[in-house]
Amino acid sequence: MRFERQRRVCAALATVAVASILLSGCVDVAAPDPNGSAAPAYVSTWEEPAPIEIAPLRGTQVDPGSATNPSIAAKIDNHVAARPQVGLESTDIVFEEMVEGGLTRYVAIWQSTIPKQLGPVRSIRPMDPDILSPFRGIVAYSGGQPRFVQLMKDSGVYNAIHGQSDTADTFFRSTDKPAPHNVLVKAREVVADHKKLAAPAQQFGYSLDLASSTAVREGKPIRAIKLVFGPPSQPSWKWSAKSSAWLRSQMGTKDTDSRGKQLTATNVVVLRVGVSTGLGVPKTELVGKGDAWVSAGGHVVKARWAKKSRTGRITLTDVNGATIHLAPGNTWFELVPTSGSAKFIDAS
Repeated sequence: MRFERQRRVCAALATVAVASILLSGCVDVAAPDPNGSAAPAYVSTWEEPAPIEIAPLRGTQVDPGSATNPSIAAKIDNHVAARPQVGLESTDIVFEEMVEGGLTRYVAIWQSTIPKQLGPVRSIRPMDPDILSPFRGIVAYSGGQPRFVQLMKDSGVYNAIHGQSDTADTFFRSTDKPAPHNVLVKAREVVADHKKLAAPAQQFGYSLDLASSTAVREGKPIRAIKLVFGPPSQPSWKWSAKSSAWLRSQMGTKDTDSRGKQLTATNVVVLRVGVSTGLGVPKTELVGKGDAWVSAGGHVVKARWAKKSRTGRITLTDVNGATIHLAPGNTWFELVPTSGSAKFIDAS
């Protein structure tokens, strides 16, 4: 009797222990397999998503750690004798600015893709430090008035100037254009010489794709943009659904690169700016604020631009103060003087 009582007590305790373990969820007790094999263990198929990194001046996705090189900017000639220019087709950002006689020149910036050569480069102007200071990196140009060169040297950007000892092997004159429209730069070699310089900070907000950009989501459809800087400088852009890009022309003629292909842009941003002449040459006044229009995907949205200081970045906001998101890709900034004009032609 005593042994039978002990057996029943042990059986009861074992039953309680199993129930307790099941309730605690600590052990997964599978139903018996009629073939005597154990139930397969659960294997998770979830994987850690790959990190996302975007090119700081283009907003496109790049491999992590691949966009660490500094940017190289250049003062690019836009005289008819300098066309077609070298390397403009691979820029991340281009600023078009008015200079003497109503002509324009470019401040072009490369970081995502550094071309083998770029140019022709010309002399620096007083607004260029305001444009380039936020990007840091390198600026290549052919010289300029000493006071303007000093302003550029004081901007925190490395100055690579034609005719200096550090550019003797990387700047040269080509033979296919007349001087002074023929100074080219071996861009990759210049960047390699200064690879310890930091990559630029991201300057603008970007959407995930063209369809989610602010201009496409909130803007009105247009087919063309017509700009007037002065009588000799009247660039225009035409939307191409086939190319999914804006196509550039100057004075009614296709604006082409050194390969003969028409220059394109994903975003065209027009800033209305004041231009002063107190320094003896036109100076775009970029520290301040004003009206802007941002175009992408065949649409345009009204905006406001602001820049608080020389080293501060340009901000773009909509009429409600929300950040404008550019489409991923290259951007041309048209710094149109208030004495000029900007027209956006309806798509209809």
